[in-house]
Amino acid sequence: MTATSTLGAGVHTWTSQRWDGGVSAPPFARLNLSHGVGDERAAVTRNREIAAEHIGISANQVAWMDQVHGADVAVVSEPGGVSGVDALVTTRSEVVLAVQVADCLPLVLADAEAGVVGAAHSGRPGTVAGVAFRLVSEMSRQGAVPGRMTALLGPAICGRCYEVGRQLQERVGQAVPEAVCHTRAGTPGVDLRSGVSAQLRRAGVRDLRHDPRCTLENSELFSYRRDGRTGRFATFVWRSQRE
Repeated sequence: MTATSTLGAGVHTWTSQRWDGGVSAPPFARLNLSHGVGDERAAVTRNREIAAEHIGISANQVAWMDQVHGADVAVVSEPGGVSGVDALVTTRSEVVLAVQVADCLPLVLADAEAGVVGAAHSGRPGTVAGVAFRLVSEMSRQGAVPGRMTALLGPAICGRCYEVGRQLQERVGQAVPEAVCHTRAGTPGVDLRSGVSAQLRRAGVRDLRHDPRCTLENSELFSYRRDGRTGRFATFVWRSQRE
């Protein structure tokens, strides 16, 4: 099990792994946290409880997104499900934000001084659409300052493994030139981590931290590219509640 880490005073983050307990049967084994992949609903509900237990919170504190590969951002003041968005922001310490992935890039951001945290799902379409920019902008409207923000870019498929067609790569490159790469086979690729890192720097975020694991290469993580029908892991971010 991975340990929690901090993004500033009182701000915590954790990324689940597929074998951190869990009750889902194949092909979702085991700690699948998504209700949207065809797994048994009761299994996912129990898995979310197990994940919450790992980090010492209640499963009822988590705000989950119904992600759609877009760039819309919601500000939330209470836990539960949020439809049609790919980023969340909260100023409430009792609310834990979660982003689910299985190759896309999970991004969490925090301005500990302002008490603002955010989470985004930045796959290829969301990266092209600028979900990272939109997240930084909304956090700023809630009182955060980009230069004070700390970002964690979580596990995602790496550019050496993310092969795409030439035309698709060109479309990505028109929006995010830094995401253009070649795979280890020398074919056209997309590097989400490099692309989102560049977007964050342009938005004024300087403190960028990375969990560099590649989902396709690491069997501890779900990967749609590797396995096809599979589960989703999640990256969580939250603030300690003040006494």
